[in-house]
Amino acid sequence: MLNEEIAKLLNEQINKELYSAYLYLDFSNYFEDEGLDGFAHWYEIQAQEERDHAMMIRRYLIDCGHRVTFDAIAKPDKTFKTHIDPLKAGLEHEQYVTSLISAIYAKAFSAKDFKTMQFLDWFVKEQGEEEKNAADQIKKMELFGNEPKGLYMLNQELAARTYTAPVNE
Repeated sequence: MLNEEIAKLLNEQINKELYSAYLYLDFSNYFEDEGLDGFAHWYEIQAQEERDHAMMIRRYLIDCGHRVTFDAIAKPDKTFKTHIDPLKAGLEHEQYVTSLISAIYAKAFSAKDFKTMQFLDWFVKEQGEEEKNAADQIKKMELFGNEPKGLYMLNQELAARTYTAPVNE
């Protein structure tokens, strides 16, 4: 049986993942307005991944016999002045999500809930990848994004991203 406090944290994490999707769609909107369709595309896929994460946690809770409840999803409140601003906000947000996943993992560890720990192992690894991707985007933007040709190439690179549904095995 899943510990009630862990179930509550996981249920709250569903909301956080859905907020992440909203946030990344907001980033996508910003880049669309700026004429950077590759960046917009990259964040649309990022939003899809976040929705998938929410659904994975939802399914885990249901499979563990817990009722899932939804809270309101907050409206993203970021404003951007430069093209690097959403990238930096993305890294900051991923670090925040990592802290949330780590807190749930720590709670599962203290409760000796090995099943939930095993489930969360995928999310721990995923967050490492998410933070690296966000940091890499910032580095590339700092190196190349201030000149039109470099920005164009970055935009083309991000436009090539394809969606792959996550699998938690």
